[in-house]
Amino acid sequence: MQSKQYSVKVFECSVDNEDEFIDFFETNYTLFKDHLIVINGEISNRIKEYLNSKALIFANNLRLPKGRTRRALEEEILAEMRECNLEKHLAQMEIEKLSNRLQNNLRVYDEIIRSGRELNIDGDLLLLNRVNSGANIYVSGNFIATKLVEGFVWCNGNFMILSASPKATIIFKGVELDNNYLKGRLNRVEYKNQEIVITPVFEKEMIWA
Repeated sequence: MQSKQYSVKVFECSVDNEDEFIDFFETNYTLFKDHLIVINGEISNRIKEYLNSKALIFANNLRLPKGRTRRALEEEILAEMRECNLEKHLAQMEIEKLSNRLQNNLRVYDEIIRSGRELNIDGDLLLLNRVNSGANIYVSGNFIATKLVEGFVWCNGNFMILSASPKATIIFKGVELDNNYLKGRLNRVEYKNQEIVITPVFEKEMIWA
């Protein structure tokens, strides 16, 4: 595919009075001859013929993206950074809180669990890195993964916290979970009153706050 990018000057207007419209462009033709003229509302054949006679480029009822000032862009970026930092802080608080509950022969791995690798953990497991597609993890206790899970996880503990991609297969208490509830965010998965409950970590923490 071949493409080009242009910076276009746009003049947006409407036609309330045809004579005034034509007089305006007659007077200011040199200013707008290199502009794209966007006319909102209906335009008559007379206006179209006039614009074509002056070789002016125009479009009718064209919705254009609105530009933002540099300050507005900087404020948006700062807001996104603050939100990201807040989410990281809340996630870290949740992970630390749940980590304190990992006491059943706790194992900690700070490495990528790559495709083809298999972990069999008798107890609790805390993973500080991602789980690649094709990796298999079996945990008899509780399970926390701080990075994305794309492989197979079988957990028989009372809770998990993880974020899983559509590639992952997550089985908790013998039940395969729907990845639509796990993707794109950290989730707390718990076994309560003989039911599996899935709660987004950030939303729950925000409500508590």
